[in-house]
Amino acid sequence: MALFDISKKAEKQSKPTCSCGGNCSPEAIERAETKKSEGPSVKVLGPGCQKCKALEAATRDALAELGMDTSVEHVTDFADIAAYGVMTTPALVIDGKVVSYGKTLTKSDVIRILKAERG
Repeated sequence: MALFDISKKAEKQSKPTCSCGGNCSPEAIERAETKKSEGPSVKVLGPGCQKCKALEAATRDALAELGMDTSVEHVTDFADIAAYGVMTTPALVIDGKVVSYGKTLTKSDVIRILKAERG
């Protein structure tokens, strides 16, 4: 009996995994990377919990108050979320850049961030 079972360790290291810990296919990761770089946009990343919905509502209100005619996309696919490097939701992405994650922003917070990012 060996003290250290090297075969199990090697087997564990050889299994490819994505950053979300799931079994994302290379096609799913490529699709997520492509979506990430698509033109000007505002996205809320999260599974659809109450905090995510609150961030989405605050973002919509902030855009309306600033008169910005930009739609808000709510991304719930974990492969797409992982493509942004986000591990804590909800997250806010403006024009492909993660500007907040792990907290629910108020409308005034979102307005401040939008002004800083878009001028």
